[in-house]
Amino acid sequence: MNQKLRVTEIFYSLQGETSRVGLPTVFIRLTGCPLRCSYCDTSYAFSGGAWWDIESIITEIKQHETPYVTVTGGEPLAQKACMDLLKQLCDEGFNVSLETSGAILVSDVDRRVKKIIDVKTPGSNEVTRNIFENFQYLLPYDELKFVICSREDYDWSVDIIKTHHLHDKSHILFSPGFHQLPAEQLADWILQDKLAVRLQLQLHKLLWGEAQGR
Repeated sequence: MNQKLRVTEIFYSLQGETSRVGLPTVFIRLTGCPLRCSYCDTSYAFSGGAWWDIESIITEIKQHETPYVTVTGGEPLAQKACMDLLKQLCDEGFNVSLETSGAILVSDVDRRVKKIIDVKTPGSNEVTRNIFENFQYLLPYDELKFVICSREDYDWSVDIIKTHHLHDKSHILFSPGFHQLPAEQLADWILQDKLAVRLQLQLHKLLWGEAQGR
């Protein structure tokens, strides 16, 4: 049976974040999210969308002739069929990454998928939704993203990294909240503390602003 998922959009662009920044990538944005983060820039994906079967999704992706595919949302794991989509994308030979909030267990995600977990800082207003159990399912090529909106977020994130020994488990990304914190301020804090994290900016927003489908 070819399962269906509710999809907000499928688009081709440059990867704007993570260690794959700048690579031509097809994005599959699934519809729906149980969280309401203060810095969310994809609220249009909370509802609506259209039903796609997995076979049709894969056919669409192949037209763009890139090996890189990112499944995002919303919160993609809120749809149970997402697990099957991830597996079938990997079976097709795509280099797959998953952007998830970390508010849903990732234990059953196909091991071939690069997991990008957005650890919810206090400034997100969703810090209580973090499932720290997810840290035990991290693989060496997975990545943790902290969106930093304030000094409080920064200090909280440093404490979480130390408490859970995250440097030993995953790559760590610090991203300034786009409208909340100047990137140069976050850069200064990282350098002052000699923190072993990667500062990332959202390349797609620098290039195209906050346009949908970019």
